Amino acid sequence: MGLCFGCFDGGNKRMTKEEERLASEEARARAAEADQKRKEQQGEAKQPETENQSENNNNVEPIVQV
Repeated sequence: MGLCFGCFDGGNKRMTKEEERLASEEARARAAEADQKRKEQQGEAKQPETENQSENNNNVEPIVQV
């Protein structure tokens, strides 16, 4: 009797591709979350600088050109 070992191996390949798809999906989700956190941290870091700049601009006397 001849057995088709390709059929048995084919199931493993499909499972591997499904596992790869899930792993890839999870990696994309983690990357998006990390990107969001990075953007939030950059936004928080920029806000104090902007506030300091506006305070400094209020102390500057206007220049009058003749």
